[in-house]
Amino acid sequence: MQDGTRVKLPRKGGTVAVVAALAIAGGGAGIGTLGGAGAGAGADALAGNTAGDVVDSLPGRSLKTRKAEARKSAKQGKTDEALGRFKLKRLKKQAEHEFDCLAASDGKVREFLARTPCTSLDRMLLAVGDGHGDAAVISVVRVGFRSAKQATAFEKVERVQGSGDVRPLEIAAVLGLTGVRISGHHYQSRQDKSGMIVAETEAATGHVDNATLDALADVAVYFL
Repeated sequence: MQDGTRVKLPRKGGTVAVVAALAIAGGGAGIGTLGGAGAGAGADALAGNTAGDVVDSLPGRSLKTRKAEARKSAKQGKTDEALGRFKLKRLKKQAEHEFDCLAASDGKVREFLARTPCTSLDRMLLAVGDGHGDAAVISVVRVGFRSAKQATAFEKVERVQGSGDVRPLEIAAVLGLTGVRISGHHYQSRQDKSGMIVAETEAATGHVDNATLDALADVAVYFL
């Protein structure tokens, strides 16, 4: 399976977006290391993730509080500050602004875009880590349309299981991380005026608990 492939699950809410976020958080009982991502794979993307230099900006706070504070920072465009609320730092980032949604889509989603062309496509991948070897990837995708009505219609097609997708940037090609793919288990979405955004998270190395992955996805929808 190609890196960046998303396995879609039923959406949590009404409005959906096209963001893929893979993120890893430090510590806790979690999902262990994903195959191949740790041992030498993507060393450049994960460089500096053993420096132990991540400062906890909210010591002793609950995950609920961390998520709320991180969302505030993300809405203000302060991505690094938002990550810091989770005791994480940015390791590597790649963002691309495009207009050809058809080339990045498949299935019924592609058929919809052929009838209703998008006006823009923004995709982003982030590698983040806790400074102690635990790391993750965050991918965000925003599909823009001429109107909010078109964005809503797009979401109705995109949210259906097996309907196809607008693919995130490829993890292996962009971050150099092999053996890491988006599972679709940790995601969040929102409608942004005439655009749709979806965020998904996945562990890359180390251990990450599901609650943190979900919280990171909830915040990542504001990274674009």
